[in-house]
Amino acid sequence: MTPKLKILAFLTPALILLDQLTKIWVVRTLRYGGRRLEPHTLEALKQLGSGSANRDEIQVIPGFLSFIHAQNPGAAMGIGIDFDHRMWLFGGFTIVAVVVLLNMYRQLTDHDRFQTVTISLILAGALGNAIDRVHKQTVTDWIRMYTDYPPLKSWLLSLRWHTNEWPTYNIADSCIVVGVALYLIYYLVIAKDQDAPAQGRSPMHNEVDGPADATPQS
Repeated sequence: MTPKLKILAFLTPALILLDQLTKIWVVRTLRYGGRRLEPHTLEALKQLGSGSANRDEIQVIPGFLSFIHAQNPGAAMGIGIDFDHRMWLFGGFTIVAVVVLLNMYRQLTDHDRFQTVTISLILAGALGNAIDRVHKQTVTDWIRMYTDYPPLKSWLLSLRWHTNEWPTYNIADSCIVVGVALYLIYYLVIAKDQDAPAQGRSPMHNEVDGPADATPQS
């Protein structure tokens, strides 16, 4: 088994499992809209509304980080929430993304660990949220980041979005963000450095053996 296959075969399922286990814990532990969400289907969500009122919240870092129970029928930041055929759209996008990622993986060298990790992260994130949509037509989000620091909070509320918190997310979302960030780092920094020609050295010069046209002495 090649190094890149080992990474893909271990990291992707492990991250998907972690994502799903944390979502199961949230659904079973934290109330949504004042009560346990059972069954957690799209129809139940429509009856409960946004679920932002009377919800459980576990404070991790007061004024900055907490765990809540949120259900998102749309994409990131609620995009497409009112689109009737969003499940087909999200499903098609996921299939295309998986095909593209696997094709990128196939083109990697067997020892390219960095890009394999990048692809594994994005693939795990896409499949983790896809499992939610197939199962219940919504995605369980639970990580809430915000600020109660008065100067920063006032400034954020004055912006066009009028909010002092980042959209609630989950492990799958984190995998996608980290994976895309690593992808950009690779192609903007690492690959550029690797492709840069060596400076201050003749292209005909061999670092080990000296000039290529040097004749051996007797």
